[in-house]
Amino acid sequence: MLSDILYFADLVGVAVFAISGALAAGRKSLDLLGVLVIAVVTAVGGGTLRDILLDRTPVFWIQDTTYLFVIIAATFATIFYSRYRKPPIKTLLIADAFGLAVFAILGAGIAQSVGASGIIVVIMGTMTGVAGGVVRDILTNEIPLILRRDFYATAALLGILSYQLMLALSVPDNTASLTAMVVIIVLRFAAIFKNLRLPVFKLPDEPH
Repeated sequence: MLSDILYFADLVGVAVFAISGALAAGRKSLDLLGVLVIAVVTAVGGGTLRDILLDRTPVFWIQDTTYLFVIIAATFATIFYSRYRKPPIKTLLIADAFGLAVFAILGAGIAQSVGASGIIVVIMGTMTGVAGGVVRDILTNEIPLILRRDFYATAALLGILSYQLMLALSVPDNTASLTAMVVIIVLRFAAIFKNLRLPVFKLPDEPH
């Protein structure tokens, strides 16, 4: 039952990430193929990189093409909607928080299931959640979100660390997964609604 819920949540996360990719492409006035390409890499880029590095073949969206159909539907729905109304950015950020939580913890769980070490679990989970957005930002000539002050990748990182800690304390995997997702969502909500940011590193001005 929980696996079905997580699968559905994963598809919703893919749709949300595809929408964010389509909107980023629209801001750069790309053609329809360009919009679709950006949507695809945003939605499945992180999971694809994870599967390749963990030698999991075929890659998840090749094994289950439902992901591609969801991305295509979300992309063209975004294009159609944006022609008539301004996209609800705040709502998308909230949905993105849930997508990030699902992607990060599912990615960590996959790495855990193949016997990866603790640090690799953290890297793979974080990569699953944020790498697609990094590729999106690079292709649309933006500074990647995770390199700015926004509390994004750090939220995924802390959530995955809490997941590993709970597993080390013999907390059941389902409970650990759901709790870690809540941690990520709460941290992202703090960033969205309370402007939670990381401190910045800035070199002092050079003396004249």
